[in-house]
Parts: sequence; structure tokens; C-alpha cells
Amino acid sequence: MRPDVDVLVAGGGPVGLAVAIEARLAGLRAMVVEPRATPIDKACGEGLMPGAVAALARLDVHPTGHPLTGIRYVRGDRRADHLFTSSSGLGVRRTALHLALALRAEELGVEVVPGKVETIEQDAGSVTAAGIRASWLMACDGLHSTVRRQVGLDRPAARAGGRRYGIRRHYRIAPWSDLVEVHWGRHVEAYVTPVGPDTVGVAMLGPQHHDFDRSLDGFPDLRRHLGSTPTLGPPRGAGPLLQRTRARTAGRVRLVGDASGYVDALTGEGVRVGLAQAAAAVRTLGPDVETSSAAYEKAWTAATRDYRMITSGLLAAAGSPLRRSIVPLASAVPTVYGGIVERLAR
Repeated sequence: MRPDVDVLVAGGGPVGLAVAIEARLAGLRAMVVEPRATPIDKACGEGLMPGAVAALARLDVHPTGHPLTGIRYVRGDRRADHLFTSSSGLGVRRTALHLALALRAEELGVEVVPGKVETIEQDAGSVTAAGIRASWLMACDGLHSTVRRQVGLDRPAARAGGRRYGIRRHYRIAPWSDLVEVHWGRHVEAYVTPVGPDTVGVAMLGPQHHDFDRSLDGFPDLRRHLGSTPTLGPPRGAGPLLQRTRARTAGRVRLVGDASGYVDALTGEGVRVGLAQAAAAVRTLGPDVETSSAAYEKAWTAATRDYRMITSGLLAAAGSPLRRSIVPLASAVPTVYGGIVERLAR
């Protein structure tokens, strides 16, 4: 019996929609299963690297936002700036990014059905989930992926003391810079991203139960910029950020995006990496499951290598006595700092 669709996507966030769009552009039938209504919000820094903007443009997705010209590291009165050398990034509200992808998916004929993947059955020629039979199931259901757990690709969680969490708030204020600012505190980083002519997003990354306002008090310069500016909407949280996987494939199931493993939001390039994984997940589909799966594992490794290596190294430094030296070192060796930023931005 012929499957209902070629590609079934579990999770209709940005990466899930990108997978569905990639599938349609490849001439495949695609369907998305998602319990939430469009647009979907999420706690994140909302800064798109130039590479992410280019990847979206290839899909003919052009969200509105605020141009980003580079990255600024700040600690007290020390700062290190790097301007992107090739093209600009974009600060985009997560809801605006999701809506732009949803409209493009709809334009291409992607059907989004309400529901969740709770059970998965596979045979030699298909995989069935949420009552839908497909040739392939793409798990794009986020950090706490239920699909990842069901197919046995989870790895043990990190020790509780090493887990980090994020909280994001929006402020109604005109951006004072066209750069993403990363303010380094004692235990917390604050990511400041202009996302519109009168809106700035602030995302705090730190240990579990860290308090947003108390952390903000540790950044006097940022607190001065924000003043008594009103916030927009409720704060959003996410975590624990570190998620590891045994592999990215299990038969006809593939993990894509945050579901496939996540190191930390420290370098702010999650969307770029997720879009690269989405492209690889569809590009490597083939008639032989074993060969196709091996190709995706290889492509996934290549697409995430820089992110995993640089983020892991920076995260290790951030959790050590070297933390206080990160911004001074970036300022003292701008060529090295700029090279790292450009490698992540491409």
C-alpha cells in the first residue's frame, strides 16, 4: 500500500516547516503534525546570522525584521565589536519568522494537521505516526523531543549543576545599536537583539532558577539603556539547553533541529544550523534506508561541526576561571574574535 505522504514532519516550528518546504521543492508530498496554532513563539535570542538569512532566501522566505551588522561582546566597560564582512544578519521576532515560513509552506501545498506524534510504527517500506503513513518521519519536535525518546535516540541528561536555561523578554524601545550585544556577567549572559524599529529582545542564559530582573541588575549599562521601558507580552523560558543524542536516525525516522541534539544557545546560530540540517535531511533521502541514513548522519555532522566545536569550547571557558577574560581577549585579538564570528555567521 502506498504511503499517504512521502515526508511526515513531527513539529511545525521553523525547522519543521523548513523541512516540509525542502520536501516540496524536491517534488515530494509533505505533511506537518503540530498541536499549536500559528504563529508559534519560543524563548530565543531572535538574531539570524547572515548564513541563516541566505538559507531562508533560498527557500523564498523573507521575514521582516531589523538589519544586524555584527556582534558586540560587552563586560563592564570593555567591549569587542565585529562587523559582518559579507552581508547583514536580521533580528526577527520568532512569531514573524514562523509566520513567514508557514505562509511559504502553505503556498507550496504543505498540509498542517493538528495533533501530536504519540506512537510510532515502522515496517520495511513505511513509518506510521499520528495515524498517517509516510515514507519518512522527520522529528522536528524540539529540545524535549518525544519522537527522539520513543525511538531510543536519547542520551542521559547532563548533571543538574551543568544545565543552563534561557528566559526572553521584549521591550518597547528603539534599538540603540544595529549589533547583537552579548553582555557577560558573572554567571549569566544577556543577548540583546534589535527586532524592529521600536522593539528590542533581551534573552538571559544562565543556571536553573536564575532570576531575570536580578540578572539584569548585574548589567548596569544595559539596565540604563532599558530604563523604565515597558515590556511586551509575557517572558518565555526554555531549557535545559544541553541535549545529546545517540544518533540522528532510527530506520525511517530522522532527528532534525533541536531534536537532533543541542549544545547551548551561546553562539546564537541555532536557526542557521537547523536550516542546514533541514536541507540535509531531505537532500539525503534515497531508496535504500541504510545508505540514506548514513548519508544524513555524515551531512548532519558536517553541518553542525563548527557550531558544536566552537560552542563547546566557549561554554567550557565560560564555566571556568577564564570567563572574566573572554571579552578582554576578544578585544585584544580582534582578528581571532572576528574569524570565529565569521565562521559561525556563514
